[in-house]
Amino acid sequence: MEEERIGLFIDYENLAIGAREDLGIEFDFKPVADALAERGRVVVRRAYADWTYFEKDRRMLTDNQVELIEIPQRKGSVRKNAADIKMAVDAIELAFERDYVTMFVVCSGDSDFTPLVHKLRELNRRVVGVGMKGSTSKLLPAACDEFLFYENLSGVDMPDRKPKKERPKAERPAATRTESPDAIIVPTLAGLIRAGNGDVRASSLKRALLRKDPTFTETEYGFRAFGELMRHLADQGVVELDYEDSQGDPAVRFPKSGRGEEAGFGMLHDAVATLGKGGSTVALSGLKNEMRKRDSGFSEKKLGYSGFLQFVKAAAASGYIDLLWDDETDDYVLSAP
Repeated sequence: MEEERIGLFIDYENLAIGAREDLGIEFDFKPVADALAERGRVVVRRAYADWTYFEKDRRMLTDNQVELIEIPQRKGSVRKNAADIKMAVDAIELAFERDYVTMFVVCSGDSDFTPLVHKLRELNRRVVGVGMKGSTSKLLPAACDEFLFYENLSGVDMPDRKPKKERPKAERPAATRTESPDAIIVPTLAGLIRAGNGDVRASSLKRALLRKDPTFTETEYGFRAFGELMRHLADQGVVELDYEDSQGDPAVRFPKSGRGEEAGFGMLHDAVATLGKGGSTVALSGLKNEMRKRDSGFSEKKLGYSGFLQFVKAAAASGYIDLLWDDETDDYVLSAP
């Protein structure tokens, strides 16, 4: 696989103020540089700011070979908008003049850069964003191919948490992930298998996860690498890994013995049997709510099914329930054999 060549553009005021106000630390460029070194070769490094406001940061950036673009405050102009416009123009210019630059990294949490990200992706460039959780707009990560939260990068030393002033509801950052990683991995794997393009490799699965959620990272779940996460899921019986002819990129499959759907099928059978006393049929609509009353954590997607109807059809194919279409109710009806 050819090495990525990276163009790095830093909205320095956004990052420096975000690190200070949201994290209580001074911004350090090295964790960003290390994360990009793992992804490819950085051929352009530019940071935009009125550097009279960041005198002590100049040495840190120049020591890391970052070109400092001066955006002086002019009378009657807004400094922040001037920096944003200059940065966007330079990025587009580089995309047209240097076709060997395959990845653009936009270091900012400002939603004003969302149109820039869209345009770069239209030009067939991969775009990675970097920002702080507390000061990053919800619009920007979704537009990127991948988004790295600065506080999650290796080498960022976070201080002990201190109580913060209550933010307005609209400005509060997204909550930290609390669900199990298989809640997103299982339905994604199932979708790739349904697409029928041959074996699903771990690298393909990771790319699909990032397309669904550009902020996805295995470190959020306590794993150092994606391979380590996959081995954990294999140990749990969630997936199987086939290393034959893998060259370090194993094929990922569901276990032949299934991954617990039999318990779900049994619960569905019991629900239908209880609701359909006397041999009456039970309509499909509303049945999922009944399943959640029995198990609040029930989700067919955790079992690899794209929808509840697919799960019900699988239960019927396994003989747990009978499923028929009813023209009168214009709905599927179920009965317990």
